[in-house]
Amino acid sequence: MRKTRLRFTWKRRSRAEWGLAWTFANYPMALDEADKRLFVGCRLPARLVVLNTDSGQVVAKLPVVGDTDDVYFDPTRRFVYVIGGDGAVDVFQMSDPNHYEHAGRTNTASGARTGLFVPALDRLFVAAPHRGSQAAKVLVYQIMQSPR
Repeated sequence: MRKTRLRFTWKRRSRAEWGLAWTFANYPMALDEADKRLFVGCRLPARLVVLNTDSGQVVAKLPVVGDTDDVYFDPTRRFVYVIGGDGAVDVFQMSDPNHYEHAGRTNTASGARTGLFVPALDRLFVAAPHRGSQAAKVLVYQIMQSPR
């Protein structure tokens, strides 16, 4: 089984290796330090894997938009935002550290997979590339208290 390795660069050695429950091509990660959760975006298949950082156990594995490239955790609202190049942002609400509900999906643009979450502005910025007749642009999403 494939493992995610946490490396602490100041010690130049690995501290842990954690399995991702048969998901591969992991790239983006976000950390909820208070609840000890690591959110890992995987592309094969398209899943958000949630790990307990104390034990390395997978506590949730959720279907997400394809071509995941960015994941953000919003500790104020307890939302997880997953941006994918297949043209959407998936939003998950954390009900507790082991349970997540799909709160919604917002369409973006084809290839728009890079983003920036700015909590102080309540905004999620997503970069949409030039593709065919689609002009390059930055999409700006106002984060509401509840996505419903």
